[in-house]
Amino acid sequence: MAADRFSTTARLKAIGQEAQARVYRAAARRPVRRNKLTGRAALLALVLCALVVALAYPMRQYVSQRSDIADQRREAQKAAQRVQQLREEKARWRDPDYVRTQAREHLHYVMPGETGYQLAGVPSATARPAQGRGATSEAAAHRPWYDNLWDGLDRADAAAAPRR
Repeated sequence: MAADRFSTTARLKAIGQEAQARVYRAAARRPVRRNKLTGRAALLALVLCALVVALAYPMRQYVSQRSDIADQRREAQKAAQRVQQLREEKARWRDPDYVRTQAREHLHYVMPGETGYQLAGVPSATARPAQGRGATSEAAAHRPWYDNLWDGLDRADAAAAPRR
């Protein structure tokens, strides 16, 4: 009886080995399809997408605010330069010689004992002739104040005169 058992066991073992060999051969013939997206990879992709979406708006705000800060710094630098220019101009205006020069040039002042002349029909070196009614304020700014006054009166008188 021991021989029968052994032979049955040997036969079962041989059958099992044959079945195993068939399974391996069948598996070798069939291409192995593994799922490329595992659960962990899908979870990782989902987390990364959520992070990108969550950080997009704050990053946009951060970049925008950095740009605003840079603009404000440029404006502050321009304002500091303008303040420096105004301080220099203020210092020039404290000099009596500069004030006298500006009064002579822009207001046509003369010193006591001097005689001032204005030639009729010849514009002064600083005055520019007005171009009719459409004289710009820039042209008027370079003319003596009394010329601007008389031109204003002449224009008002011409506008009030009746037309025939």
